[in-house]
Amino acid sequence: MAPRTRLIVNADDLGLHPSLDAGILKAHREGIVTSATLLAMGPSAAEAVGLAKAQGLAVGVHLALSTRLPCAAPSEAVRTVAPGGRLMGNWAEFAKAWMTGRVRREELERELSAQLSRARELGAKVDHLDGHQHLHLLPGVRPVVEGIAAREGLPLRWPDALPRVSWLRAPGPALKTTVLAVLARTAPRARPGVRRVSAGGVFEAGRLDESALLAVLDSLPAGDFELGCHPGEGAPQVPEDPAWTYGWEAELAALTSPRVKAKLVERGITLANYGELG
Repeated sequence: MAPRTRLIVNADDLGLHPSLDAGILKAHREGIVTSATLLAMGPSAAEAVGLAKAQGLAVGVHLALSTRLPCAAPSEAVRTVAPGGRLMGNWAEFAKAWMTGRVRREELERELSAQLSRARELGAKVDHLDGHQHLHLLPGVRPVVEGIAAREGLPLRWPDALPRVSWLRAPGPALKTTVLAVLARTAPRARPGVRRVSAGGVFEAGRLDESALLAVLDSLPAGDFELGCHPGEGAPQVPEDPAWTYGWEAELAALTSPRVKAKLVERGITLANYGELG
C-alpha cells in the first residue's frame, strides 16, 4: 500500500467570541476544517460546544495560560497561575513568570486539569489537547501537559514545523515562533502513552490566506499531520485582548476555497480528526 497523508485541520479559539465561533463552524460546514479546540473558560464556550456537537465537529481543549481569560479553577487554588483570578496578559508575561520561578508547578497542573474538566462539563467529548500560544512547549510546562495527556489518553499537538514568518516585517513574532519550533524539535522523546502529532500552519496564525494554505498543502509528505488555523467572521474586538487582530476572514475564505479543496484531491490528502487517526 502506498504511503498516505492524513490531515487534521484544526481551528483554534472556539468559545472565545461568537464571531470566531461562527467562522469556525462555517469552515467546518462549507470547508476543510475537521476539528476545533475549545477555550473552556471562553465567554461563548457553552454555546459553542452545543453548536459544534449539533454539526458533528470534533472538539479538543485549547489549554490556556495567558490572554487574561477567567481561570477555570477556583482562583485561590491557582494564585500564581491566575493572579487576581485572571490568567496573565500574554505569552511573554507567563513565560517570564514561569522561567523565574514565580508560578508553582502544582498550581499549573491544577489549572490545566480544571480546564479539561470544564470542557467535559460543557458536554465536549474531548479528543485531543493543544496549547494556546503554544505555551505547552516551554521547558517544565511540557512534562506537565504530557502528564495530563498520558493520564487521559489524549494526543497532543506538536508544532515542530519551522515558521514562514518574515524577520524583516515581523521580528517579534519571528523570534517567538522560531524559538517555539526549536523547542518542539529538540524536546526529549514523548513520555510513554503520549502521541505527538506534528503540526504546521499554527505559526502562520492570522496569515493563513489561500496562497499560504496551498503552499502548506503542497509541502506535506506522507504521514499524519495537523494544520492549525484561525477562521472567523468579521473583525471582532476580543475584550480579553483588544489589540488582537488576526486575518480571520482571509483564513475563512482560504479554508472554504474551491482551489484548496481541489489541491487536497490533487495531492491525495485525506481529511481526518484526532478520533479517526487510530
